[in-house]
Amino acid sequence: MTDNKKEKKQYMPLACLLLGIALMIGFNWTWDATSTNSSCMSCHVHEEADAAWKKSTHSGNNQTGVMTNCADCHLPNPGTWQHFTAKARMGIKDIYSYLTKDSADFNWEAKRELEYAQKIVYNESCLRCHTNLYPKGVSDEAVKAHLYYEENEQRLNLNCISCHLDAGHYMPNYKHGKLEGLVAIDTSIRYDSATTVTHFENFTETVPGTPVSINMVAIPGGSFMMGSPEKEAFRNDDEGPQKEVKLSRFFMAETEVTWDQYWAFYNETMSEGRTPPEKIYANNSRPDVDAVSGPTPPYSNPDQGWGTGDRPAITMTHYAAETFCQWLSLKTGKKYRLPTEAEWEYAARGGTDTPYFFKGSPKKYTNEGFMKNIFGIDTTMINTYVVYMNNSQGKTQEPLFVAANPFGLKNMLGNVMEHCADKYDPEAYSKWPDGVENPISTEGEEYVVRGGSYADDARVLRCAARNHTDTKEWLKTDPQNPKSIWWFSDIKGIGFRIVCEVPASVKD
Repeated sequence: MTDNKKEKKQYMPLACLLLGIALMIGFNWTWDATSTNSSCMSCHVHEEADAAWKKSTHSGNNQTGVMTNCADCHLPNPGTWQHFTAKARMGIKDIYSYLTKDSADFNWEAKRELEYAQKIVYNESCLRCHTNLYPKGVSDEAVKAHLYYEENEQRLNLNCISCHLDAGHYMPNYKHGKLEGLVAIDTSIRYDSATTVTHFENFTETVPGTPVSINMVAIPGGSFMMGSPEKEAFRNDDEGPQKEVKLSRFFMAETEVTWDQYWAFYNETMSEGRTPPEKIYANNSRPDVDAVSGPTPPYSNPDQGWGTGDRPAITMTHYAAETFCQWLSLKTGKKYRLPTEAEWEYAARGGTDTPYFFKGSPKKYTNEGFMKNIFGIDTTMINTYVVYMNNSQGKTQEPLFVAANPFGLKNMLGNVMEHCADKYDPEAYSKWPDGVENPISTEGEEYVVRGGSYADDARVLRCAARNHTDTKEWLKTDPQNPKSIWWFSDIKGIGFRIVCEVPASVKD
């Protein structure tokens, strides 16, 4: 070996070491440079996201002046394998989106919702900064809620973001904390009496002592095949066997109960106490009771900051919906109640016997399937009638958003799931004889909900699709003991629609 080659061989380890150091320095510089706020914003080109962060408590607008950067929340703790893999995965996704997609097409409203935030905010990052750290002036109730979370963290399986959605990005309509006092409603109109119904035809109910009116649609009695045929796409076992069902005529509300309507009930009946549920149920079922005990104030903002008015009232329990009906019955002198499951499906179908009350197959409208991601989905027909995951922008919409079904009812499918009077029994239909009249199921622990919500795929919005309440899961984050009988803390797409029984005085 020549001296020249020997010298090169001697310097090789040093060269490798220097190269390794250079690569590590370069890697670290690149890693740090791509974790800065400016680097994040170069790909995340939504200007409102940057502006909302600058207005939030995480940008330094807090008592300590501490700034929390993008990577502090949107990546796991530094130095962990999870941090590395999450950053690599997010970086590849961001570069691909930056090169192939137009930010103008993104559904930014949906990206502000909790369901999306939970995927990109890491709980361990929140806890790293906030362990045993409460802001100055925090209420006793808030401290109790945090202690409840700490004691039940594993069982609850929740994220800090579930209750603090506005911490990192300012949301002007977002409220966290207990609703205090009455809710402001329009008082320029106040009805003196309820509507007198003499004929079986559509009417507008006016609720005495309130500014509330409710459009009621006359639903003719008749027979229909309840449930879905065995070959219907996406059919579930609890949708059969199909049975012929006969129903008496009834009136049904044109839309789900709105916030304006629900707040009128809340303001008249609001209760600060926690009367035991069994006592309230007993009192509300007595015919001689001349008043009902209404909801306690909800924690946080039950409308999710989406707006009130004509949007459907959401997050109330089955019991709260039942109590609203009892209040309305006392106010108007008519019999209002929740629809039975059979009445709901009959009304939703509007005289049709297809998966939807409009043309089209569930296979056509569903997002499921690889080819749908390539060629897209024909949503023209379903968008006309349904508020669901493809057009809802991640929240409920007002009734004007959609057209009515053949009976003149809006949002029977989508927008919010609707409480029914029946207990949920997966084998209910098998227990009914063909030709059963006005059936109702009374066996089960949970209640039936129908119609699907703004967050659902088209496959679960079929007229025959069934679902049910999930009380334990829907009250996970409720810090109260016992938990609320009025408000669900962990479900947003739930509301209700009312039925009015035909008064005996109506002959035609």
